[in-house]
Amino acid sequence: MTQVEPDARSVLLVTHPSRDQASQTARMTARQLIGAGIEVRVPEAEESILGVAGVVPVAAVQGAAKGCELVVVVGGDGTLLRGAELARGTGAALLGINLGHFGFLAEAEPEDLSAVVDRLIVRDYTVEERLTLDVVVLRDGGEHLRSWAVNEASVEKRSRERMIELVVEVDGRPLSRWSCDGVVCATPTGSTAYAFSSGGPVVWPEVQALLMVPLSAHALFARPLVVAPTSVLAVELAPRTPPGVLWCDGRRTSDLEPGDRVESRRSAESLRLARIHHKPFTDRLVRKFGLPVTGWRGRPGRP
Repeated sequence: MTQVEPDARSVLLVTHPSRDQASQTARMTARQLIGAGIEVRVPEAEESILGVAGVVPVAAVQGAAKGCELVVVVGGDGTLLRGAELARGTGAALLGINLGHFGFLAEAEPEDLSAVVDRLIVRDYTVEERLTLDVVVLRDGGEHLRSWAVNEASVEKRSRERMIELVVEVDGRPLSRWSCDGVVCATPTGSTAYAFSSGGPVVWPEVQALLMVPLSAHALFARPLVVAPTSVLAVELAPRTPPGVLWCDGRRTSDLEPGDRVESRRSAESLRLARIHHKPFTDRLVRKFGLPVTGWRGRPGRP
């Protein structure tokens, strides 16, 4: 992790627009930052909801955080993924204030708000970089679509009635053919999201790897896979299978046709997360999932 020394003093503030608590928390954050002389930008649709004088409205498009040192996100992981879209390609780091259920990507809770913003004001934070995915859809021998993902790219059946036939490939070599509901290609960050609920392993964020997790596959060999970060994961829809759909982070979607090929590989652009609390990932897992650790004695001299 590297210490942050940005030149600009602009922050993009993103909030969950339909939650009163989120709006109140964002309002307090905006006033504290503006009071410290920091420009606060907000997506145009959220300006009237905040009702804070002095905020600067911007178009809610990819790259909206250009020139900002931070994107401060008030909400759950879904809102933070929206913030990641606005930060894409700008180098701005994200800091989440959790108002969701799990909030794995968030750094702070609402009760810590004032102290957290104080530390942002004096640049007392570090930046952690997380692996993301580039996703390409090939159709009829040419590139049909290009997208990206923080958590996962999933190829799924379009209708509930029938499974789809998929051939999965790792590093240019076919691995297996599955009749299934779909396949999830995930990052370590996404290992606690859709991949986790599909039976995939939890991967510590420091681990550089890619995951492939089948969804309800009818096959003898249908286990979650963990491969090298340099690997290319490919999923091909069989020529006569029902249509499918591609989802990236559950936010960006595209229909898939029989014969389409979806490739996922490590992106050159990382997700940058601002960190204030430097606690082990194990502690985060225990806290977020409420895991039972009563009776643990630990080793002498260890925290």
